[in-house]
Amino acid sequence: MAKPVANAAVGFFYDPEELLKAGSAARERGFKNLDAYMPYFVHGINEALGIKRSWVPWATLAAGVTGGSLGFLFQAWVSAVDWPLNVGGKPFISWPAFIPITFETTVLFAGLTTLGALFIACRLPVKNPKVLDLRLTDNCFALVIPISGTGSEEERFLNEVGAEDVRRV
Repeated sequence: MAKPVANAAVGFFYDPEELLKAGSAARERGFKNLDAYMPYFVHGINEALGIKRSWVPWATLAAGVTGGSLGFLFQAWVSAVDWPLNVGGKPFISWPAFIPITFETTVLFAGLTTLGALFIACRLPVKNPKVLDLRLTDNCFALVIPISGTGSEEERFLNEVGAEDVRRV
């Protein structure tokens, strides 16, 4: 996700392929912090705009490993140290019996961390979001280029690449 900007030029497109071409051209031209709005995901947009992969899967992995480890270690500690019971000559740390709880703690920690990480990564909740255009949820695509300076270069570029409408936000 791109960083929020205070001043930007927005070009509207009706074809997702045109949006991809315009995004690639904008990145090649040297514009930074590009963003796009669209009614559905367009494959290749992240590469076209130069958006890096998200850190959320790494947070999920770390939380899952932590949750599984803590679940297993807690069961092992309880059965071997805190409350050891010799049942039928089984070992105190009988790991096959620990697998269901280990799995459940892995899923619990990973799921809750993913939810929290998504709220942080998407900067939610958003107070008073700006609506660029109502068509963006229907049939329109938008390329957002942050303005550096007067903004005439960004607007001229969007007109060159075939934007149907260009606005400043």
